[in-house]
Amino acid sequence: MLLPIYLYGHPVLRAETEEITPDYPELQKLIADMWETMYNSEGVGLAAPQIGRSIRLIVLDGSVLAEDFPECKDSKMVLINPELDVIEDMDPVSRAEGCLSIPGLSENVKRVEHVRLNWLDENFEEHEKEFTGFLSRIIQHEYDHLEGEVYTDHIAPIRKQLIKSKLGNIAKGKVRCDYRTKAANK
Repeated sequence: MLLPIYLYGHPVLRAETEEITPDYPELQKLIADMWETMYNSEGVGLAAPQIGRSIRLIVLDGSVLAEDFPECKDSKMVLINPELDVIEDMDPVSRAEGCLSIPGLSENVKRVEHVRLNWLDENFEEHEKEFTGFLSRIIQHEYDHLEGEVYTDHIAPIRKQLIKSKLGNIAKGKVRCDYRTKAANK
């Protein structure tokens, strides 16, 4: 089932998220719905707060970007209760990022290129792995959602000021999307 994507300004995007257990109600259906919603919205990642759930759950698949970013090949993952460690062995890299919750905008965001992630998969099996390059960026972007952050929190103050009215319009639902959305004021 296609779920609405909650837009910038909605309180759920800033709410504290809670860890989940295997007995979370209809978890497998929720994961399937998140995949369907993410692919229908042409995203490469979707965090539970973006669909109105304050839980620590992410679906991610950057495979569509593998031609330009080989590290994204075969990157389809379900991340439950992830824990992220940033490895600061290189200078942060600035790249344009967009977000399904902030449609129509993209901004340059500086992020490190190397992270270590611990998580549970959809079967609650434990994993630990290091990620680099653009896949690391996708993971950090989605992880931010679990921490009540969005990518615009990481841009320069002058850029925030320049896009303030656009963000305000998104919060009011004054935006065109090819996918279902839920604005902050609705």
